[in-house]
Parts: sequence; structure tokens; C-alpha cells
Amino acid sequence: MKQLTKAEEQIMQSIWNLEHAFLKDIIEAQPEPRPHNNTIATIVKILVDKGFVGVKQIGRVHQYHPLVSKDKYSSNSIRNLVDGYFEGSFADAVSFMVKQKDISVKELEMLLQEIKKAKK
Repeated sequence: MKQLTKAEEQIMQSIWNLEHAFLKDIIEAQPEPRPHNNTIATIVKILVDKGFVGVKQIGRVHQYHPLVSKDKYSSNSIRNLVDGYFEGSFADAVSFMVKQKDISVKELEMLLQEIKKAKK
């Protein structure tokens, strides 16, 4: 799966949240300061070309919808991060976060509970 640029991810977040949206909806969903409308339209076209967004013609306008789920893209992005920086080891990634104090004992305990639930 292709990685998205930061700008593409921002637009994609709006499309995931909206589920089905016209260009005006996507524009309105952008945080201030908003990129120019033409910039947003160009990024949406790129997302269509990359296969992340589908288009449905409704009269003279296009309605956009995600073709790649947020969960699938997130999973792929995290896998790429772990592969690229931690040689594929999620344990090394979590250990790094512990050392950096980016994750608390409580959060680790919650993760352990999730793992135990998933194993059942």
C-alpha cells in the first residue's frame, strides 16, 4: 500500500470521518487555516488516482467515499514504522516508548489485557 503525504492524510481523515462527501464538505471539514479550494480538489484527485478514494457521479457533481479503511491504512503505517525503525519488532517499539516515557505502566497493563483477550 502506498504511503500518503501529510496533506493527503489530512484530507483522507476528513473523508474517513464523513464517509460520503462532496468536495464542499471536504473543504469545510479542513482545520483553519484551510488550504486553497483548488489545492484540496487536487489532493482529492490524487487520492482517487492512488486508489484511496472512490467517486460516484451524482448529477453534475462528484461524491467521494473511502476505498481504503482507516484501520487498514493505520495498520499498514504502523507496520511500516516498526519495520523501518525497529527491524520489525513491536517489542522493541514498545520498549523504546517506555524508555522515552511515551507510555505509562497503566497503558502497558491495558495493552497486556488486550493481548490476553485476543488470545482467548
